[in-house]
Amino acid sequence: MTDRVIAVGGHESDGAAALAGVLGPEVTRVGGGRELVREVRSARAAGERVCVVPMTLGRDPSLVADAARTLLALDAGERAGTLLAEPFGTTAHLVGWLRTLANRVPDDRALLVTAPSGDPFSDADLFRTARLVGQYGRHRVVEVALLGGAPDLAEGVWRCRALGAPGAVVLPAAWAVPEPAGVAHAEYGGPLLSASAAAGVLASRVRQARERYERSGDDGVDRALAADHDHGHAHSHGPDDHGHAHSHAHGHGHSHGQSHGHGHSHSHGADDGHGHGPDGGGDHHRALSPAPRTAGESPAEHQGSAPDLVPSHRSPR
Repeated sequence: MTDRVIAVGGHESDGAAALAGVLGPEVTRVGGGRELVREVRSARAAGERVCVVPMTLGRDPSLVADAARTLLALDAGERAGTLLAEPFGTTAHLVGWLRTLANRVPDDRALLVTAPSGDPFSDADLFRTARLVGQYGRHRVVEVALLGGAPDLAEGVWRCRALGAPGAVVLPAAWAVPEPAGVAHAEYGGPLLSASAAAGVLASRVRQARERYERSGDDGVDRALAADHDHGHAHSHGPDDHGHAHSHAHGHGHSHGQSHGHGHSHSHGADDGHGHGPDGGGDHHRALSPAPRTAGESPAEHQGSAPDLVPSHRSPR
């Protein structure tokens, strides 16, 4: 029985449109919802097994939960041959990939971490990602630009120059980030991943999903339903909630502040095929590790090249 891989895109890929220059023709690209249901049903009717991969790079946990809710609409026979893989990347992976790009940028240039604007929490997380990229790097100026949001690309470059950098190198923190044509003092530092590197990570996600199902019968849907639980406004529960007081700061990580005020951050990610297991992929220290590279691939091949991508100017919702 053959497998059909379906890549689901959100605001990071302009609804999967930007994945056309990255993923091969053997991968079906959809924007979710009815389009996802239609492709799954088509594959199952043809006798194919299906593996759905949410193509977030860590800033769109709602994409994962939405994909899970969509797959619940399938009937029992269709779901029996359908798996939902872990997301393509976590913010820890994204930081590592961006730091690899940053290592190629001259020291005097600013880094301008850029992605399409999403919801306010995804946008805020981009600032956190940029901070981690620059934390132990050699570039003095690291700023953020939001395509379709604020600060936009031109303002991001202006900020970099106001802080003393002669120019800025755009580091794409999403699939849908174009070369900054027409923006003075800006140059492109991407793509984030070469086509071969992206194919390697995608294959790893599919393999992990299949192994998990064969090992435990877990199709990945139930776990993914809660993927965006910590993505949104912070809220607190009073002392009557299960007998103790705690608060949740909703983001991609969450902190549990009980009476002692301890906090910790989680970024739950699957093995990226390079030795990062599901318990370690979200460690915030690993966010500062080098980007994963497919087996036998040189550093130059790891980055590769890709055609210009079209930015998204839409909110993910």
